[in-house]
Amino acid sequence: MNPLPKRYQLLTPLAVIACNLLLAYAVYFLARIIYLTINYSYFYQDLTLVHLFELLGAGLVFDTSAILVTNIPYIALMLLPWHGKERPAYQQFCRWVFVIVNSLALAINLIDACYFRFTMRRTTTTVFSEFANEQNLGSIFFTEALNHLYLVFLFAFVAWGLYRLARYSTLRHDSLRWWHYDVAMLLSLAFVAPFVVAGIRGGFATAVRPITISNANQYVNRPIEAALVLNTPFSLYRTIGKDVFSVPDYFASEQELEAYYSPVHRPASGIMEKKNVVVLIVESFGREYIGALNPCLDDSQYKGYTPCIDSLIARSITFSHTYCNGRKSIDGMPSILSSIPMFIEPFFLTPASMNHVSGLASILGDEGYQTAFFHGAQRGSMGFQAFARSTGFKDYYGREDFSSDKRFGGEQDFDGTWAIWDEPFLQYYCAKMSEMKEPFMTAVFTASSHHPYVVPEKYRERFPEEGIEIHKCIRYTDMALGEFFRSASRQPWFKNTIFVLTSDHTNLSDHDYYQTDLGGFCSPIIIYEPGITDLQPAVQDKIAQQIDILPTVLGMLHYPKPYFAFGIDVLNTPAEDTWAVNYLNGIYQYVKHGHVLQFDGQRTRAVYALTDSLMKHNLVGSCPDQESMELELKAIIQQYMARMTQDRLLP
Repeated sequence: MNPLPKRYQLLTPLAVIACNLLLAYAVYFLARIIYLTINYSYFYQDLTLVHLFELLGAGLVFDTSAILVTNIPYIALMLLPWHGKERPAYQQFCRWVFVIVNSLALAINLIDACYFRFTMRRTTTTVFSEFANEQNLGSIFFTEALNHLYLVFLFAFVAWGLYRLARYSTLRHDSLRWWHYDVAMLLSLAFVAPFVVAGIRGGFATAVRPITISNANQYVNRPIEAALVLNTPFSLYRTIGKDVFSVPDYFASEQELEAYYSPVHRPASGIMEKKNVVVLIVESFGREYIGALNPCLDDSQYKGYTPCIDSLIARSITFSHTYCNGRKSIDGMPSILSSIPMFIEPFFLTPASMNHVSGLASILGDEGYQTAFFHGAQRGSMGFQAFARSTGFKDYYGREDFSSDKRFGGEQDFDGTWAIWDEPFLQYYCAKMSEMKEPFMTAVFTASSHHPYVVPEKYRERFPEEGIEIHKCIRYTDMALGEFFRSASRQPWFKNTIFVLTSDHTNLSDHDYYQTDLGGFCSPIIIYEPGITDLQPAVQDKIAQQIDILPTVLGMLHYPKPYFAFGIDVLNTPAEDTWAVNYLNGIYQYVKHGHVLQFDGQRTRAVYALTDSLMKHNLVGSCPDQESMELELKAIIQQYMARMTQDRLLP
C-alpha cells in the first residue's frame, strides 16, 4: 500500500523520476572526479580549490543536458498516461531502462578518461569514422580493460548500486480511477516538458542557443580544462550529424582578407630540382622524447630516449619551436602531406574531405615523380589508404604487401595488434624505394611507438621498462630509424634525397611543459639532405609546424608553379614572420612573435610568452602584438572555413 495520502499519490511517478535523476547526477559527478584523478597531471597546474568548484559547477550545465537527453525514454515511460503502467512488471522494466542507460553513460565517461591523454579533449562522433576500418578494436579494448581493472570493478559496483538505489512507483493500478490518473500524467508531462527542453538547451531564455561543446570555454582558464567541464555523452550527441565548418565574417571583402593571409602560394619561376622526397611520419614521436631538442630540460641533464635521432639532428636542419597541427593520427596525415591543419574536427572525417585536394604526392606526381605511401597495418586501417589515394599517391604498400614479400619475415613480424614492427617494415620501405624509378616521393607511417606499448620479444631486455610506458617503444623505434638510415645511406638514391622526419602527434608525457595547452602539440620537424653542402646543419630560431612541410619541401625543390598550402616555406621566410596554429577544445592557438595567443572565435582569451613555458602569466591586453596576431589568426580561420565549405582547396 502506498503510504501517501490519496491526494498526493498521483505525484509518485514525478517523485520517482526526481529521485532517480539525482542518482544520475551522482554518477556523472563520480565520473568527472575519476576523469580528473586519472589525468590529474594535465590539470593540476592552475587548479585551485575554488577553481575546481567552479569547473564542477559548470559541469552541471552539461551534465543536465546529457542526463535529460539520454533519459528521455525513461521519463516518457514513467509519465505515460496509462494507469496500467503502475503494474510491478512495467515499473521493473522502467527501472532497468534507467539503470542500463546511465550505466552506459558511466562506461563511456570512464573509457574516455583513459583516452584523454592521447587527444586532450572529449571524444566526439568522429571517433566512429576514425576507427571504422579497424578489426583489432576488441583486443585493444580487452587489453585496456585488463590494464584498468579497477575501473571495471568500479563500473560494476556503481551499476549494481544504481540498480539497488533506483526507485520505482508503488501505486496500486487497480485502486486508481483511470481518468484521474491519465489526466494527472498528461499534466505532469506538460509540466516536465519545458524543464526538459530548457535543461537540454542550457537555459530558459528564448535567446539561448542550444549549448554546444564550445560553450565549455566560458567557464575555463585553459582550453584543456574544457574536457573537465564536458562529459562524453554530451560530446557525442552534440556532434551527431552537425555541420563542422561555419564561415565567420571577420573581413567584409575578399581583398581585405587576402591582404592579411592567403593559402595560395605563387613562387618565382625557375628550374625545378627533381630530388627524391622521403617523409617519415613516426607514430607518437613527440619532441619531448628527443634529447637533442631539449638541451635545457631537467636542469640541462636530460638525455632523452633517441640517440639515433640525436645523431641525425646534428646533420640536419630543425627549428627552435616546432608543432603538430592536431592530436590524432588522422589529423597528422592532412597536415603533413597536404598542408591542411585540423580545425574543429579531423579534416578527412568531415564532408569537406570530398573536396578537390592536392598534396605533395599529387603536385610532384604531376612533375613525373613516382609516388607511394607505406603503412605497416592492414589496408584500409585508419582510412590512410583512402587519404593517400585522394591526395595523389599512385601506390600503397601495407601489411599484406610486406607479408607477401619473400625477402622479409612475413606475418611473424606482425606486432599482434596494429601493424608490422617498425624495424622490419622500415627495411622493407628502404628496399621498395630502391626498386622505384627516380625521382620518387614516398611517405611512411610507422606504428610501433603506440598503445599497447610493447616491443618485440627479442628486444625486451635491450629496451626494458623505464620512465613511462612509451619510453621503451620510443627507444625501439629510434633504433629502427637508425637502421633505416644506415640501409638508405648505402643506396644510390640516398644523396639525391630530401628526408623529412616528424611525428603524427604527441603522446604520453612526464614533464609539465609538455602537458600544457601548447606543450601538448610539440612535435619534431627535422629536415635532412645528405647530398647538399651549402645548407648547414642548425637549429634555426624559427617557428615551424606540420603544415609547413609541404611548402618548405617545394621551396627546396624550387618548384615554380602556384600551389595551395595553409603553411609557409619556413626556410625562405624570415624568423619574425614564421608562425604556427592549432585547435584545442574550441580554442585556436596562434604562435608568433614569441607569444601564443588563445582565441575562442570571438575574442582573445589569453596571451602567453613562449618563455613562460608553463603558461602561468596571462598577458592579454598588455602584449603589443596582440591586435596584429588576432587579425592574422582571424584571416587564417576565415580562409580555412570559406575554402572548406566552397571546395576551394586548389590554387
